[in-house]
Amino acid sequence: MTHLLDIKGLTVEFPTRRQTYVAVDKADLSVEPGEIHGLVGESGAGKSTVGAAVMGLLDRPGRIAGGEIDFRGEQISGLDADAMRELRGKKISMIFQDPLTSLNPLFTIKQQLTETILTHLDVTEAEADQRAFDLLDRVGIPDPATRLDQYPHQFSGGMRQRVVIALALCSEPDVIIADEPTTALDVAVQAQILDLIKELAEERQVGVILITHDMGVIADTTDRVTVMYQGAVVESGPTAQVMGQPSHEYTQSLIAAVPRPRVKLHRFPQVSYGGRETRFAIEDLARDWPATDVPDGPLVSVRNLTKRFVEKRSLIPGRTTYFTAAQDVTFDIMPGEVFGVVGESGSGKSTVARMISGLYKLDGGEVTFDGTLVSNPKDRDAVDAFRRDIQMIFQDPYSSLNPRFRVDEIVAEPIRHHKLLTGRAVKDRVVELLERVGLGAEAALKYPHEFSGGQRQRISIARALATQPRFLICDEPTSALDVSIQAQILNILKDLQEHLGLTMLFISHDLPVVRQMCDRVAVMQGGKVVELQDTETLFANPKTEYTRELLNLMPRLDALSDEGLA
Repeated sequence: MTHLLDIKGLTVEFPTRRQTYVAVDKADLSVEPGEIHGLVGESGAGKSTVGAAVMGLLDRPGRIAGGEIDFRGEQISGLDADAMRELRGKKISMIFQDPLTSLNPLFTIKQQLTETILTHLDVTEAEADQRAFDLLDRVGIPDPATRLDQYPHQFSGGMRQRVVIALALCSEPDVIIADEPTTALDVAVQAQILDLIKELAEERQVGVILITHDMGVIADTTDRVTVMYQGAVVESGPTAQVMGQPSHEYTQSLIAAVPRPRVKLHRFPQVSYGGRETRFAIEDLARDWPATDVPDGPLVSVRNLTKRFVEKRSLIPGRTTYFTAAQDVTFDIMPGEVFGVVGESGSGKSTVARMISGLYKLDGGEVTFDGTLVSNPKDRDAVDAFRRDIQMIFQDPYSSLNPRFRVDEIVAEPIRHHKLLTGRAVKDRVVELLERVGLGAEAALKYPHEFSGGQRQRISIARALATQPRFLICDEPTSALDVSIQAQILNILKDLQEHLGLTMLFISHDLPVVRQMCDRVAVMQGGKVVELQDTETLFANPKTEYTRELLNLMPRLDALSDEGLA
């Protein structure tokens, strides 16, 4: 039988001076017309390497050392660069994980879309322009006529990902390799993109390899699934069978780590296959954590926060147009509470967090911390004290760490900046923090690029704890992590709240994670808070139609059992 795409015994090696690293080891995978085939596994399992091998985009010195890749019965793994260039994009297209690096910052969205369309399709420039408009509209970009003339930096992360998906669809390919296509997307846009992928598979019989760490997306979207561990395929079969009755111990452990939308867990099960379960000792930090008076009222109060960004400048001030990212946002966060903020991409979640932290100047409203107004930059003493008491964990653990600094310098920087310790005491505090978050003292002398995404996020957490803060802002802290690493990070955050009494603002588009982590949740839409309830009430009985729609759009894990997890 001839498959649309057939990967047989694929082995990919990366030779180094000391040894040869085998990234993919004799992997088998096939895709039929109209089929969505999921490819899952932890970071480093070899998922993206399989996709890069199919596209002929392996980074040097990577090479295909064994096996073959066939497209419509013809081997393509041995084609030269010119032949692969003809095939790539036209017949086999790829949606890359990082939308910012996939788009050229010097060209408008229209220029990038029309160039791809004109390269692969026999159409006029006018037809290419119309097709670019239709593609943006199809992937859910609002006001596509205006957006076509804008540049990538003017889009949110979720919108950039939708543009990348539109680029992949330009040439009407037969196979689409989607590498984490919904990582940066909220549930509403994620559902829209997944519906689009399903529609392409069904109507145009496009074959799809969906590479993702989101087990909910796999359960809700794919026909078959292949599970990889350390470069090898450990299990493969129909999605209902693999997700509902996994036969391999690793698959069972991976599925157990998925946050459930219906059952609230005290701790997340970790992937322990291969003896790699990570231990944390956050409770040890509690012994030296400074005791503070707990205020009777809110620790953090925000009142009528408003933020506007320039959308289009003009020499005439009255003609300058603005985009209101947040408008009259008001809520309180109680001491020791984990307060969640959810909403679609562009709803204003991160903008509010950056206003509270002082990274954005307020255009209206005020922020009060422990009864003291901290949104007034003239009161320097209050602001400096606030910045010691508040720390932030960002979405991207790599771009938030200075690549030129060693880890010990990164973690020590806030300690030295606020003059909390000097000399040997700084080094001791850094080592203690790294050990408590499960990295060990040996991590201190390494650089960020030497760590995985999950390890870099733990470095970010260690840095955030360096000033012994009272308030922690977590802005999508696990969105780029696979389920096993996500479980580790969320367990650390749970321990911080439990043992240190930290108050947290937790921003996420992952509603099952919000259900597990938060005490109360504010729902944002169009820069405004449209609903605020305690978490259990919100999930059981949402007040607004918008919230009900968000909850209904969550990927369903019906194949997974919740028994024995609570």
